Amino acid sequence: QVQLVESGGGLVQAGGSLRLSCAASGRTFRTNTMGWFRQAPGKERDFVAVIGSGGWAYYADSAKGRFTISRDNAKNTVYLQMNSLKPEDTAIYYCAATTPGAPNYGSQYWYAQDKYDYWGQGTHVTVSS
Repeated sequence: QVQLVESGGGLVQAGGSLRLSCAASGRTFRTNTMGWFRQAPGKERDFVAVIGSGGWAYYADSAKGRFTISRDNAKNTVYLQMNSLKPEDTAIYYCAATTPGAPNYGSQYWYAQDKYDYWGQGTHVTVSS
């Protein structure tokens, strides 16, 4: 069982930056694939970014060039650095994890929420114009 706790959300002006963190419990973190999703008001939850145990990463088109996902296995933490934020980035951001050793079938494989087994409670990000 893996428990995930997100932090780092808040209110920021357009063009600003935030770094989200997701702390994971358990001894298998280094072998879990970790993802970030977001859900804007009135919309479905969408994929943002994913990082594998080997450090490979994929991004949604909306995140490419602005967001960076990273992980610190010593701290059991995954991060999402968000720069050049836009009002349309306003959403609840969720951290997600797979079971240990999940294989990588390419970028679009990770867009689906059912590939992830554990979810955090989310952290709110609001970008004002």
